Amino acid sequence: MNLALAAFVLLLAAVPLLGTPDYFLHLGVTSMLMAVSGTGWAMMGRFGLVSLGHGAFIGTAAYVMAMLWNEVGVTPWLGLPIGVAAAMLLAFLLGYPCFRLRVVGHYFALVTLAAGEIVRLLIVALREHTGGSLGMTPRLAPDAPFLAMQFSKTGFWWMALLVWVFALLVWWWLDRSMASRALAAINEDQDAAASIGIHVTREKLRVTIISAGIAALGGALGAQYRLYLNPESLAGIGISLQIVFGAIAGGMYSMLGPSVGAVFTIGLEELLRVGFGTVFIGAAPFAYGILLVLFILFLPRGIVGFLLRKR
Repeated sequence: MNLALAAFVLLLAAVPLLGTPDYFLHLGVTSMLMAVSGTGWAMMGRFGLVSLGHGAFIGTAAYVMAMLWNEVGVTPWLGLPIGVAAAMLLAFLLGYPCFRLRVVGHYFALVTLAAGEIVRLLIVALREHTGGSLGMTPRLAPDAPFLAMQFSKTGFWWMALLVWVFALLVWWWLDRSMASRALAAINEDQDAAASIGIHVTREKLRVTIISAGIAALGGALGAQYRLYLNPESLAGIGISLQIVFGAIAGGMYSMLGPSVGAVFTIGLEELLRVGFGTVFIGAAPFAYGILLVLFILFLPRGIVGFLLRKR
């Protein structure tokens, strides 16, 4: 499995060198960065910590990075880790009181949903710095593309591939750590886990912060790749639902599940865009909602889980 995955990564690294059209490179970059965010969400989602507000973390990281570049001149190479750190701090501020007060299940999901909307409204309110609902564009620097992290599609392909591999390594590390077993025990019975010495709040908080950081990393790089930030597409319920749908559709219990789900999601979005155009503006969210219900009912372990079970 590890050798096959390594060979697949090397094959992906060679794709831009094969004369691949820019359109397919674009779809690949978008899919890989969406897979990073989906992998981050699944790190906590598979342990029963269902978040509907990961857009809050993505929006925080993306806007912090863009504003540091536009207003202070801090290169995105530094702005990106600062933005991800801000997202992880937000995850701590959100998660700590929830876990201390034993907010679980659908109540926790509603809290995260509210957090996403709060961040979105805050971005709109700070329109002098963020552009409000019209969005903002990072300042272009054609004379220093490396400093501004404004590469060609080929450059972003390799960067997206590197970040995707990093997200998988974090999943692999978490999956083989004692934290994974502790979280599984907490998911089964929180009181029983606490009675055998598991620090429930600490373990939940740890995986939430890691999840937020990975999701924010993929989302912020996606905004930098598109060179456009909008509160609806980065911090609203739309991006959160897209991440959740991709992770569940692909299989949130498998390391490669969210990646398969991201490819499925981006492919579906492109098909709907080509098929409906501007006739049905809300086609993608509508399809996500319907298919999410169907996957939960008939394929609860997603596409990868279904294939593994068949094998």
